[in-house]
Amino acid sequence: MLGKQKTQGELFVEAGRLLELIPSDHILVRVNDVLSLSWIEGEVRHLYSDDKGRPSVPPETVMRLMIAGLLLGIIGDRKLAREAQVNLAIRWFAGYGFYENTPDHSSLTKIRTRWGEELFRKVFLRVLEDCKKAGLLDKGTVHIDSTLIRANVSMESVVTNYIEDVATENEADRAPVAKPERACTTDPDATLARKSDKEKYEPCYKAHIAVDDKCGVIVDVKVTTGKASEQKEIVEQVKRVEENTGTRPERVTADAGYATSENYRRLEEMGVEPFIVPQSERVQGKSIPIRRFKYDGLNKVVKCPGKKKLYRSHRNRQGWLYKSQASDCRKCRLKEKCLAKGRRARQVLIVFGYEELLRARRRNVRRDQEYAEEMIRHKWIVEGRHAEAKNIHGLARAVRRGLEQVSIQVLLTATVMNLKRLGAFVFSIFCLLKSLVGLPRATPDSLSAPGLPFRFPLILPLCFNHNLCNFARYPHFSTAPGKPAHPGR
Repeated sequence: MLGKQKTQGELFVEAGRLLELIPSDHILVRVNDVLSLSWIEGEVRHLYSDDKGRPSVPPETVMRLMIAGLLLGIIGDRKLAREAQVNLAIRWFAGYGFYENTPDHSSLTKIRTRWGEELFRKVFLRVLEDCKKAGLLDKGTVHIDSTLIRANVSMESVVTNYIEDVATENEADRAPVAKPERACTTDPDATLARKSDKEKYEPCYKAHIAVDDKCGVIVDVKVTTGKASEQKEIVEQVKRVEENTGTRPERVTADAGYATSENYRRLEEMGVEPFIVPQSERVQGKSIPIRRFKYDGLNKVVKCPGKKKLYRSHRNRQGWLYKSQASDCRKCRLKEKCLAKGRRARQVLIVFGYEELLRARRRNVRRDQEYAEEMIRHKWIVEGRHAEAKNIHGLARAVRRGLEQVSIQVLLTATVMNLKRLGAFVFSIFCLLKSLVGLPRATPDSLSAPGLPFRFPLILPLCFNHNLCNFARYPHFSTAPGKPAHPGR
């Protein structure tokens, strides 16, 4: 018999029954089981008056709204405020009843600015600590990379600033004018950058992230201007990873953009093995390349292909310059192939960290199994985090302006991505135990520690099972075999 839709639906919803209307495997339900934000009120209490003004929106409620928005791909405050009015899952996750009014979008914007970047970094570190307790981190390998984030400005706001507007008032005594720089008037923190030589310059920020190899958990994040060089960030990133996780990684992987002799040297001094693809060797004209010269680090001399020695001449910012004797080059049979036209002696620059750079090049040529596997994993792990952040959580373009506001957006995105993995991992464990011993689904009341459902001793050994971490790596898939998750969950 053909059914017909009733025009009159239910007008009332019983209090406390919103959870029954939300699927048990919904992303907000999973994250709620592992999220604890009760400590935030104490962190922001000094920002509010005790006896003046209207009562504010509870801090935990605001943070939950922001996290729920990013989990569902809602990045704008206006759209989030509108969606919170009609979305039952967001209402339940933020702690609102069916008939309660949700905050205005302007309140979210003002509260975010009042709290500042430091609070959101604390939230990120708290979630990271929960991931560590769950066994989702490994001190073995950390993958480091950076990506550009398009600033929320128009190209029409980009103007050319001259460092010296007028070289000198005296035309006869004109000083050289410095090279002009292009800047953005509506967002001065955004600088022009591009991904490759084939693309045009755009106002951008640059997000530097470090991802743990075990389950793809983000262990460090930092935002700089678009033109900032990632080469100078890797050593500090490794230090922050050690500070955030409590352990120093054994090895670090990165692409050729980080391949400098200084980085190789400093990482080895820290006891970290650098798995960084070295850049191609520069060949100057038709002269004999520098790899044919043998550097003796013990005696601080360089031996040329003609078996003659080059001694230190002087030092610059990059390293030491070694120079041969003109008398030796005059009699050398390789003179025509080694010396440039008009030169009487050969000079070779040995950069700081040259020995470490040679080891990296030999490793890259040798391509042993461990090195090859780590570089392959680097591509899909860290690049996959970039793709997830941009395609699912809206990080392809900044929604606010200013370095601090973009940093908050990146920190919240990293926090949400870690929460997804932690929630999927814990959800998979409870599904496994439920199938074995009939364990009910975790609820916030059943948690022994805030944010971590480790009430049952049997769960602790399972947390360190590396195979179960596959659930955390792919949190957008259902844990049930053959049943993919609904799009958007």
